[in-house]
Amino acid sequence: MTDPVPMGRPSLPVRAAAGAWHVPAGFGFLARRPGLWAFAALPVVLAVVLVFLGLVLGVFAGVRVAARFGPAPGSVPVWVELPTSLLLWTATLGSGVFLGLGVALALASPILDRLSRQVEDRARGRASDSGKGFRWEAAQALRGSLYFLAAAPGVFLLGLIPVVGPFLSVAWGGRAVAFQMTDPALTRRGLSFREKRLWHRAWRAESMGFGLAGMVGLLVPFANLVLGPALVAGGTLLVLDLEDVDAERPRPTA
Repeated sequence: MTDPVPMGRPSLPVRAAAGAWHVPAGFGFLARRPGLWAFAALPVVLAVVLVFLGLVLGVFAGVRVAARFGPAPGSVPVWVELPTSLLLWTATLGSGVFLGLGVALALASPILDRLSRQVEDRARGRASDSGKGFRWEAAQALRGSLYFLAAAPGVFLLGLIPVVGPFLSVAWGGRAVAFQMTDPALTRRGLSFREKRLWHRAWRAESMGFGLAGMVGLLVPFANLVLGPALVAGGTLLVLDLEDVDAERPRPTA
């Protein structure tokens, strides 16, 4: 019996960068295909309204959070006080924007699913079909949306942990972003909620790279308003590309 062929994979930073690249790829894919803009219109309108409301909520909450958890003026050196206050404000504002986007995505989930199908159809010539029926797919989409919304309190609470909290908050939010934006494509492949979690674990670096880039995009003015459709497009392309990688990966041989 011969030795198994090693299943070589690039380093973690390279894989994470490959995942992050799919965020601008999603923007570019939509920008070059005006026929898809109609599917992005309603999600963008919802995002404009709800992200703005989330930002306003974050501003009001930020004043209280900074007063409650931030260092008192003059109690610590400036080089400690300024970064700490900045991180607290970033986590609070980011949580508000994250919550607003989550509600917008949940309301627009049927249209975003259609958008994902159109992206896959144009990228591959046809869209996959789970064969499990509309009711099953709708239930899986609802569960994915609830998972994304449930992550919002975690994003806020983790951001309150001194020093490391904002970084943990962004990481947790990135995981939720990656899970939600790849959900339509993975549901069409017949993956259950548990199987989707296993998929993200198997492609952890690419998934986190994509999710973290998406979280950064939430903080970019104006870009965050069209981020939902772009991330769904990018998440669909990510699933397709990782399918190709998996198909080309060497397998153990007897």
